[in-house]
This record gives sequence, C-alpha cells and structure tokens, in this order.
Amino acid sequence: MSAIDSDDLTDNVEETSEEQSDLYEHFKIEVDKGQALTRIDKFLTEKIKSVSRNRIQLAADANSILVNGKSVKSSYKVKPLDSISIVMAYPPKDVEILPENIPIEIIYEDDDLLVVNKQAGMVVHPAHGNFTGTLINALLYHLRDIPLFSSGSVRPGLVHRIDKNTSGVLVVAKTDKALNHLARQFFEKTTTRMYTALVWGNMEEDSGTITGNIGRSIRDRKKMQVFPNADQGKHAVTHWKVKERFGHVTLVECQLETGRTHQIRVHFEFIQHPLFNDEVYGGNKILRGNTSSKYKQFIENCFSICPRHALHAQTLGFIHPTTGERLFFEAPLPNDMSLLIEKWQNYVKYT
Repeated sequence: MSAIDSDDLTDNVEETSEEQSDLYEHFKIEVDKGQALTRIDKFLTEKIKSVSRNRIQLAADANSILVNGKSVKSSYKVKPLDSISIVMAYPPKDVEILPENIPIEIIYEDDDLLVVNKQAGMVVHPAHGNFTGTLINALLYHLRDIPLFSSGSVRPGLVHRIDKNTSGVLVVAKTDKALNHLARQFFEKTTTRMYTALVWGNMEEDSGTITGNIGRSIRDRKKMQVFPNADQGKHAVTHWKVKERFGHVTLVECQLETGRTHQIRVHFEFIQHPLFNDEVYGGNKILRGNTSSKYKQFIENCFSICPRHALHAQTLGFIHPTTGERLFFEAPLPNDMSLLIEKWQNYVKYT
C-alpha cells in the first residue's frame, strides 16, 4: 500500500496492500545476491525514489525497519539476499487544514501520544466534503504547539480511524517516532481492538468468527462488500461473542483481527445480521419481529434514541512506543447506545 505509483519503484521492491489503512505505507524488498555492503538508510533512499533519507531514519528509530524479521538501525549494512520490510507514516500533503477549537474528550495523554473518546457524528480526518469540524481540525488546535501538528499534514498523528457515526477510543501519535512505532503495530496486527454492537436477529451461536475478503462494492462505490473470491478484496476476520440477547436483536462484542473499512458493519450484513439502524447496510428498517403498530412504534422510538448505527469502539490496547508497556484504554458506552440497550431490556422484560 502506498501513495507512490509503482513506476516510482525500482526492481525488487514490492508494495504490499495487506492493511486496510491508507495512513501509512509498507514496502518489502528482497536484496540481490550481488549487492555490495551499504548502509540501509542510503540503500532504501535509492530504492524507494520518493522517500527521503530522513523519513527512512525516523522509521529506523521507531524499530520499523526489519531485516530478516529483526529490527535494525540506520547504520545497518545491507547484505546480499537480505529480506527488508519497512513501515512508514505518510508524509504531509499540500492541503491547508485549519485548527478549530472543538471540544474533544481526552482519555489519556503523555509526551508521545494521546487517546481520545471520539463522539459519534465526528469525522476523523479531512477528506472531500469534510474539511472542517473533524477530529484533526480539533487536534490541530489543541496540539498547536506540537511540531507534528504544525507540519501541514492532512492526517497528523493518525495510524487508524473509526467511521463518522461510530463512537469510541482512538490513539493519536504526537511525535514522528511514536507515529512510526504505532503504525508498525497496526500493520502487524498486534494491537487489541474490541467493539460493542447491536445487531438484528438472534445469533444462533454464543460466539463465532466471520471471515471474508472486503473491498469496495461493485454496485455502490460508497459501500464495501464481502467477496467470496479470494482474488478480490482484502483478507478480513472478525471474532464475535454474544453479550446479551433480546430476541429480535443481539448485543455482541467484536474483536478485530484485521481492520478493514466498515469491517464489522460489512461482515454482519454478510451473515444477514446487519447492525441496528445502519442505513448504509440495511439495518435502518424492521428486519425481525412482528408487524403490529405497537412494535413498529417501538422500533421507531429506538431509531430516534440512537439515530446512527449501533457500534462503539470500546477498548484499544497497544505497546507504548517509548516505555514498551502494554496499555489498555476503554471508552464507556455513549448515552445513545446505553439508552437503546436499556429500552430493549425493558421490551424483553415487559412483553
């Protein structure tokens, strides 16, 4: 995965596309058997034409350059037949994004990173049609004295994201070293991410796994879809466990093994249990239950209480880029989902 065109790459450099995010890029290089001993920062600068030596060195400082599976420093001498893997955060883009004094809920902050509880309705980063009011606009204001947030980047500090109408926990890097270190963790899938979702239908089992390649929908480019053919889309795995049953809907806990765009929403639509009130994937109409006017009114009231898809990024775990400590953070269920669950609990209790 890279913003760099394949024409910008020399021989023996492979752009990989195993990760969902376009917030960082990954290259894999197999060294020729006739390669002379050369410093790896110089070697990579020559091999990946549009990447500066400074970016290579920052990646090395963050232990994000692996040779034969082990991290190396910038001074490492490349040897014949070495297998090199490098993960880097994307460089700044030439688009002006203005700081905005938007309140954000910060769960944790230190010199390297901060963890926020993103509210539903907030776009994470600027894109077409959303250049104001985003989390990045807010961070540019709140972190205006941090060099990374005055660099002009469209997505400073981001290594992952959650959908506009999904609430929950998100980590943001404050330094280049932390950015590269966290990018590597997300790329290698060593982070822990747990979501809470309310889905239509009564899940037959108490737990399970959904596996299916995810890619852009052929019929609607604003949506994603599961492809049965392994040659299409990207590998995606969602583990789920029932937390509570309400007959017509089920509260589930989802553990992400991969992190594709709309992954949980697409996977549950694929198994015919779309998220409650997910208008993009068909969950915003009555899919289970009876046809009585009383039940119809109950569902309409539920949609009003939680006017978005019922999905919350509840926990996030990762290795701190400086201390090496394993950290876990939790964002409690937001009020709309708490009230929605309470309404279904009462429905089951009194019907």
